[in-house]
Amino acid sequence: MTVQQSGAEPRAAGMKDVAAAAGVSLGTVSNVLNRPDRVSPATRAKVEAAMAELRFVRNESARQLRAGRSRVLAYVMLDGSNPFFTDVAAGMEDAADEGDLSLFLCNSAHQPSREEAYLGRLEQQRVQGILITPVDPDAPLLREIARRGTPVVVVDRTPDGTEHCSVAVDDVYGGEIAVRHLIEQGHDRIAFIGNHTTVGQVRDRRQGALRALQAAGLGPDHLVDLTTTALTVADGRGAGERLAGLPAAIRPTAAFCANDLVALGLLQTCATLRMRVPEDLAIVGYDDIEFAAAAAVPLTSVRQPRRRLGRTAAELLLAETTETAHEHRQVVFTPELVVRTSTLR
Repeated sequence: MTVQQSGAEPRAAGMKDVAAAAGVSLGTVSNVLNRPDRVSPATRAKVEAAMAELRFVRNESARQLRAGRSRVLAYVMLDGSNPFFTDVAAGMEDAADEGDLSLFLCNSAHQPSREEAYLGRLEQQRVQGILITPVDPDAPLLREIARRGTPVVVVDRTPDGTEHCSVAVDDVYGGEIAVRHLIEQGHDRIAFIGNHTTVGQVRDRRQGALRALQAAGLGPDHLVDLTTTALTVADGRGAGERLAGLPAAIRPTAAFCANDLVALGLLQTCATLRMRVPEDLAIVGYDDIEFAAAAAVPLTSVRQPRRRLGRTAAELLLAETTETAHEHRQVVFTPELVVRTSTLR
């Protein structure tokens, strides 16, 4: 029920209303909400019954204002349509739940202006800390926010400095093991599909691919760039059509895709054009999202520890908000290759 005031609209019940209904002090109600172990079971039951009768909902904003601290973390992800980032967020949520915190999700969609707008709103809302997979890991705004008192942890990228904690995967090594596997399968002309000119992670994966070629005694001309504007299934389909249109004499026999969504789009084009996988084209993806193993041709992929990545990032953020002598850490995980049918002849 709501509380009716004479000549006014009904208002939500407050702590004073609960105290009056239960016949206890305001301090007792506060203890039931915040320190229930200090209240006898009988009194606690009486207060909880009054809360239920009045349909009382605690004012968390007021509580946070008094405490000077929010109970909210936020994750600004790079691409909300990519399951990789939602898996990372699930790991963050695990850590947030254990700390009795909420996690807000924001999607920058690779847009710097949108990212900046979200960061401004989150800082104004006094969130406890910000986790972010940034468009630019070295953006000055990230440092400014941290200096103004809101901790920032960079996720899936390692910034040049040590002004933030960061959690990432060794993408250079990931690209290296992907292409090394293709070379071991007998391929010496390999397509690289992705937007390496604009996305740092993709650039690192391509660098690893070149490193594998060099180790095998093959020059950079053995890597055929099929550059995309984004990392979506549609971009993979388009790249597949371009690849199929190349003359047979120079057409790659294998493709390393910058992520699994691109690889799945490429796989769709192969099915449409009746190109056999892996006989006509071997395909390696990146991330090892759930759909990779469930594809019509199960996809070989470089696995990132997605949920662990998110949990570790959130734990670093929580540590920074509670430790008096916090030292920033840069955590780098090692990816692993998961071999499936898409590359095994």
